Amino acid sequence: MTDHLPILGPLHDSERPTLKTIAVETGLAIATVSRALKNAPDIGEDTKKRVRETAKRLGYRPNRAGVRLRTGKTNVIALVLAAERDVMNNTSQLIYSIADALRGTAYHLVVMPFFADQDPMDPIRYLVETESADGMILNQTLPEDPRVRYLAEHHFPFATHGRTRLGYDDQSFDYDNDAYARLAIRELHARGRRRVLLIVPPQDHMYCQHIVEGAVAEAQFLGLSVEVMDEITSDSPAFAIEAAVTRRFTQSPRPDALLSASTTGAMAAATGAEALGLVLGADFDIVAKEAIPFLHRFRKKMIVVHEDVNRAGDSLARGVMATIEGRTLDEGLRLEVPTHIKPAPA
Repeated sequence: MTDHLPILGPLHDSERPTLKTIAVETGLAIATVSRALKNAPDIGEDTKKRVRETAKRLGYRPNRAGVRLRTGKTNVIALVLAAERDVMNNTSQLIYSIADALRGTAYHLVVMPFFADQDPMDPIRYLVETESADGMILNQTLPEDPRVRYLAEHHFPFATHGRTRLGYDDQSFDYDNDAYARLAIRELHARGRRRVLLIVPPQDHMYCQHIVEGAVAEAQFLGLSVEVMDEITSDSPAFAIEAAVTRRFTQSPRPDALLSASTTGAMAAATGAEALGLVLGADFDIVAKEAIPFLHRFRKKMIVVHEDVNRAGDSLARGVMATIEGRTLDEGLRLEVPTHIKPAPA
């Protein structure tokens, strides 16, 4: 006789664990369970932890379609990013930190890339017009960023990694690139450098303007000269940066220092100068910022400043959730101000 495996039909809604199931298990009210799963600020952390652990043990999953029908919400936050081939950028760290901040809340993260040949407004309009997300996080802001203007005009919750000049800085987290540039120039001056070459982001980006303004102002105060490389940016491919730095270092007067806005730019610049037989730390210095410890492994003589992208992601996630839920964050604009150079390894 042949044994037959039981045929399992679809799991009916009545068989799925619900908020009521969790409430019975924990002895809490259904409303308390619901607010705990939404990370409501008036629910204690111990209660939230107990509810989440119970929900996970029972295999609870909110019915997304039902939630949207009842509330009009998707419980989705979209992170809109430029698609980049550079493996040394901060994107992966930013994605991880935002996702980690959303863990245990009602929200899910969706990453939506756009490409260099694409109108950056395309994904913004799509998400708003299709109501595919409850909120949005943007980066690489422009001074008069049309994406920010559009979202504000449509009253769509958002947060930006970077500032604009549109008056929405209370919904931003930014790294103080003006302070970074000033710190870098002071360090180079202390090491006896006098001619600094800047490898900066595309000039329409807000943080490029902050870097250039800070570097120029501090250099003028200390009597250094600064020069912005115009044929490449810190977003250019490494081979292009390397070739451009090599060419510039063959010209007179030769720079004796570089300030880079990216990890890849610093590495490529070092390689380009070294191709001429120059020695880092002796013939020239490089200052760069990084989110992941790497540059001192590449060259111990590199001058490194830390950028806390994990803090940025956490702050952006909390900010956009607060905006979606109609809450106000007390701190307003969140700004990371670099204050010191990372010590070089022994």
